[in-house]
Order: sequence, then C-alpha cells, then structure tokens
Amino acid sequence: MARLYVCPLSRVEEVVTTTGAEALVSLLSPPHGVWRPASIAAERHLALGVSDIVGAQDGQVLAQEAHVERLLAFLDRWERARPLVIHCYAGISRSPAAAFVSLCALTSRPEIEIAKNLRRLSPSATPNARLVALGDAVLARQGRMVAAIESIGRGVESSEGEVFCMELA
Repeated sequence: MARLYVCPLSRVEEVVTTTGAEALVSLLSPPHGVWRPASIAAERHLALGVSDIVGAQDGQVLAQEAHVERLLAFLDRWERARPLVIHCYAGISRSPAAAFVSLCALTSRPEIEIAKNLRRLSPSATPNARLVALGDAVLARQGRMVAAIESIGRGVESSEGEVFCMELA
C-alpha cells in the first residue's frame, strides 16, 4: 500500500531511513539549501522553493499554480512501491498542504474525509491555505478542497509537527 509521510526538516533523514522511502518532496523558503539524503536519487527528489505565506510579501516566494503542477507531475512519476516523504521546515503548514493536495489527486476519497483524517493524524497541522486553494483550482475541485481544510480549522500551536503517515488506499 502506498504511503505518504509528512515531517519537519529536522526529521527527514530519520523518516527516509526508517520508512525505506524512495521519493522526497521538499517545500522550503529560499534561500534554504536543498539537502537530499543519499538514499534518495536526484530524480526522485522534488524541491519546491516556496515561502510559508498566503499573500504576496517582499522578499518571499508565493506559491503559484506552477508549483502545484510540478508536484502533480512528480506524483505521476512516483512508482508507489515504496513511501514518499513530504517535508517543509516545521512540518505544520506547507507539507501537510502538499500531502492533502497529493491525496486529493491520487485517491477518489472525498476531500472532507481526507481533511478529517489529516486532522486526526496531525493535531498541529495547519495546511497552507494558498497551496490548498491552488490545488483546488488545478484539480478543478470547485472549492471542495478549500472548504474541507477550513472545516478542520487551525491546528494546535506547536513549533514543530510530529511525523505522520497518510495511506493512499
């Protein structure tokens, strides 16, 4: 069964090693250097340089549709035999949003079901609203993804999220 693991930057190497992951998605604000564990081949690592913001700010990189399209294209190439790890700096906003978009794209489950499962698995997750809205637009979900994430509300305050796993089945 294909699995997506979500984690903060500080736990990437541990999660990749313990899960046997074959693919990695990094969502970090420039100019963070992009680091990849040796066990992940370069072609199986997607680095998206986006800031954790929902509106334009000087000196920051606002997520665009092209970022979501790159994520979806990467997911199409993921063989799913081994796990995929998605991370951002804290594992609270960008990576849960990317995992939510990924599950919406890869499964036929209702958006609300995926969002409720995300909340159950990660009480601290506060998926980045900009990434969710872009995913909703690219996947033509007519606002269902946005509404689903809004329905679970903001996560509990935390400086770093815990590792969690979402299954595709």
